[in-house]
Amino acid sequence: MNALINDIEVIKTKTTKINDVDFDHLSFGKTFSDHMLECDYKDGKWQAPKVVPYAPITLDPSAKIFHYGQSVFEGMKAYKDEDDNVLLFRPLDNFKRLNISSKRLAIPELPEAYFMEGLKALLKVDSDWIPKKDGSSLYIRPFVFATGKGFHASPADEYKFIICTAPSGAYFAGKVKVLIEEKYSRSANGGVGFAKAGGNYAGQFYPTQLAIEKGYQQVIWTDDNTHEYIEEAGAMNIFVRINNTLITGPTSDRILDGITRKSIIELAKTEGINVEVRKISVSEVVEAAKNGSLKEMFGAGTAAVISPIAGFGYKDEDFDLPELENTYASSLKKRITDIQTNKVEDPFGWRYNV
Repeated sequence: MNALINDIEVIKTKTTKINDVDFDHLSFGKTFSDHMLECDYKDGKWQAPKVVPYAPITLDPSAKIFHYGQSVFEGMKAYKDEDDNVLLFRPLDNFKRLNISSKRLAIPELPEAYFMEGLKALLKVDSDWIPKKDGSSLYIRPFVFATGKGFHASPADEYKFIICTAPSGAYFAGKVKVLIEEKYSRSANGGVGFAKAGGNYAGQFYPTQLAIEKGYQQVIWTDDNTHEYIEEAGAMNIFVRINNTLITGPTSDRILDGITRKSIIELAKTEGINVEVRKISVSEVVEAAKNGSLKEMFGAGTAAVISPIAGFGYKDEDFDLPELENTYASSLKKRITDIQTNKVEDPFGWRYNV
């Protein structure tokens, strides 16, 4: 679905906040840029998007987002290279996945031009907010939610699409310790686990809090039926290295089709790493940890890129992973971030010059 749009209206802020920001000490997703893209759906169609000053939103108490949770989002990053070129990583994949998520939640799909041209207009206005320090980036959050009014349990008739940006440092500092979940589920067959729906993440918070109380930082999600297979790591896809084979679960109704995940699979294959996309049982991982063949586990997603796992807990037993000098996690992360920041050639066509 494409649409032709005229030049996007830009209403600039009268007072910039940029001089109050310490770009050398950025936390993740807590500092927000001067502007945002805004676009409303009403009268059966998406209206013209525009760039406006970042500001609070006013909604009616009966807006259906509050009652029925029609909300989807994406996570992206913008980078600058040494010549101050503004770069994105596989943005059309984010656009396509946003519409896949929207369709599953009965939200009207966005025209590609509204997403891409709107994003480019926003980045042009706020290009000074893109940090250049290694490990930092401009985190981009596109999201769509129901603004239509009413308590009737049905899809809304009005929606709002927004893109906000946040200059950010690293998502996680160092390695994390995780707990393999035995009771709670992130998603179920036939559900919305494959979509980036806000409710998916809300449902994760309580089990994660329980894991934190036990001394872990994150949860390894298992399948909803038997809890015998590992599926995701917190809000990320998960990879397991047994000996010299890298394994990750197949996408399904329950597992997000991660863009970083897809990139890691392709990169690993070009580096001669044996990659298997298949179900991974908890018992296989535990046995590998016991016999020494489990070399690495790591999460993969836009925010952290790759987050190494230092150890995991299961059935009141803890397992530490070995500390290796040259890990798949570190080499693959470097390959991806070097492509993202234009430090190396991009043979895959993933880098997008704004």
